[in-house]
Amino acid sequence: MLAVIQGIQFRDAIISASNNIAKYKKQVNELNIFPVPDGDTGSNMSMTIGAAAEEMQKLPDNVSAGEAAKRAASAMLRGARGNSGVILSLLFRGIGKGLEGVEEASAERLVSSLEMGVEAAYKAVMRPTEGTMLTVARVAAEHGREALGADGAAEPLAVWDAICTGAAEALEQTPELLPVLKRAGVIDAGGQGLCLILEGMYAVFSGSGIIESTLTEEERAEETAEFFRNVAAEFDSVINFTYCTEFIVGRDPEVTQDPLELRLFLETIGDCVVVVDDEEIIKTHVHTEDPGLALQKALEYGQLLTVKIENMKEQHRKAAEENEARKAEAAQSAQPEAEPDQEPTVAEPTNAAGFVAVAAGEGLQGLFRDLGCDVVVSGGQTMNPSTADILAAVLATPAKRVYVLPNNKNIIMAAEQAIPLVTDRELVVIPTKTIPQGISAMLAFDADNDHEANQQAMLDAAGGVDTGLVTFAARDSEYDGSTIHQGDVLGLTNGKMQYIEKDPVAACVKVTRSFVNKRTSFITLIYGEGITAEQAEAARAALAKKISDDIEITVVEGGQPVYYFIISVE
Repeated sequence: MLAVIQGIQFRDAIISASNNIAKYKKQVNELNIFPVPDGDTGSNMSMTIGAAAEEMQKLPDNVSAGEAAKRAASAMLRGARGNSGVILSLLFRGIGKGLEGVEEASAERLVSSLEMGVEAAYKAVMRPTEGTMLTVARVAAEHGREALGADGAAEPLAVWDAICTGAAEALEQTPELLPVLKRAGVIDAGGQGLCLILEGMYAVFSGSGIIESTLTEEERAEETAEFFRNVAAEFDSVINFTYCTEFIVGRDPEVTQDPLELRLFLETIGDCVVVVDDEEIIKTHVHTEDPGLALQKALEYGQLLTVKIENMKEQHRKAAEENEARKAEAAQSAQPEAEPDQEPTVAEPTNAAGFVAVAAGEGLQGLFRDLGCDVVVSGGQTMNPSTADILAAVLATPAKRVYVLPNNKNIIMAAEQAIPLVTDRELVVIPTKTIPQGISAMLAFDADNDHEANQQAMLDAAGGVDTGLVTFAARDSEYDGSTIHQGDVLGLTNGKMQYIEKDPVAACVKVTRSFVNKRTSFITLIYGEGITAEQAEAARAALAKKISDDIEITVVEGGQPVYYFIISVE
């Protein structure tokens, strides 16, 4: 087992971590929550730790762990871009301080230094937001402390493994802590980047060696270009100020003024303020309407070494135009209007995996696209697409293996009928019977896992969701001894009719409460046609009064027909 972390191992771990996030930075970039113009988190974090990796390349094999950590932290602080880069640099600044002066790092030193980094990161952000990489880092440190044990006798490798596990678990929970993530159907980008970095370091600590870089010179040049195109807004869901302003001040040794005063001043003229410093520099990030005031105040501390100012509203406008164009293109491909005798469009199966989902309602269709579906077939209850419709969607998906999510028990067979009709790619039907099952199945897919593991994970995820439905009676009838009148509001639990009400909000609350137990973590209320945002909020508020405060309730506009509410309880 690994008794201590030596300097050469820490050095190589930083290089490995840099290579690992560089490999997946585009995927991290794509975890974007529109309209926040923040699609460069992966690039920011890659460039930040990349600066440290370049510094590590200069170090000899006999470097101490303390010196390697100090040099890495210093390089990251200078190379940090955006909030994600600054937070990452703060985490490693804590590690650098925790390992200061040591030749080799024990498990206890690793945990305590990471805890120092987490504390510094939380302090640097005036209003820390849970559900971001801050949460991922904190939970990772907590798992490391737990693995260390009361006697502190655990091996460093076991502790770092626990840190990686804790980070991964926290990452999966970020949508439950940050509603904008859940509405977009994504996990936190910064948290994902941090997990990749921790995993890259684990590869070296475990003896697997440095993860090799896959970047060509051209890709490195493009990464550098992206570095300067960044717009950072990871802790703000709306654009309150126009200019994202970043600068580094070279500290005047004769100035004794505390950088905390700079931070307090910036809070009066903007938001998303991050100020970090060491003995030589002050690194600052702020969103403001007047960058000049920020720079003028900074000059009280020393000379400006670098300055970057970007107009976020202009970039948001451009991003909105591009997003609308993408939506229009996706909608067109989702509902091809082919003539009966016309051959369906066939896309070259270039990607490893692709997804087709069935959903009705603009909100739900948009949600599945945001989750990664290539084509969304319009349909659902009372609007069952045919086998030909599903076949056309599969052939329009540019993937070698296409997963189909029917999201309705009446559509599963039609989807399965398409399997023998597809000859140039593999069609896999995940038999999801409800929209919540389909959403959970999509979230369970991991591109790094093989097909068998993913198929099982998606099936398990779908099976772990309770689905409630609130709809209306289309005609008078009798059911299980109850008289139902046309127009009555019906509440269904996992497909079984349980409640007859006059008010869809009351039915929603009853259906949802019937599922809640001690294991319930979160609830999603998807409201459809005929329900206003005010009614949806009333349902959420009424439900919140009747269940534990620990359960997260999220409201999503689905726009679906037939169902007033689709309810997911996990």
